[in-house]
Amino acid sequence: MNTQINYSDLDIILKNHEFKSSNIIAILQDTQEIYRYLPKEVFAYFSEKLEMSMAKIYGVATFYDNFSLEPKGAYVIKICDGTACHVRKSIPILNKMRSVLGLSKTKITTDDLTFTVETVSCLGACGLAPAITINDKVYGAMTEDKAMKLLLALKEGK
Repeated sequence: MNTQINYSDLDIILKNHEFKSSNIIAILQDTQEIYRYLPKEVFAYFSEKLEMSMAKIYGVATFYDNFSLEPKGAYVIKICDGTACHVRKSIPILNKMRSVLGLSKTKITTDDLTFTVETVSCLGACGLAPAITINDKVYGAMTEDKAMKLLLALKEGK
């Protein structure tokens, strides 16, 4: 994928964070909000502008699970596989979503960049198990049928 980088947007982000390398996490968060991932081109740009090594920036980006170096879909679906969700059958929901969207453990984003399906260790919604999030909105007491209805609604733009 070849993402078109708008360097003026990156300059605004840097200005908002006072060009301080100590604000690198917030800078990367703001960048990911625009592109839905961290394009490789931003590492060299931030390195130069912040006078910080690319290795250090890359280290921050790869340390935190919240950052992605791969493009993500417009809808990021996270399926909890923590203990409470797992015993309440979150994996069949995951498998159904992957099957319907043509995804797998290694291919987590649809080719059209509409959907990304990930598993997470815990969403912190154990009382709602099994739980999923779609763009950080929590949906609890999930079943395969409920998940498919949500997916259909998203596909129809509802």
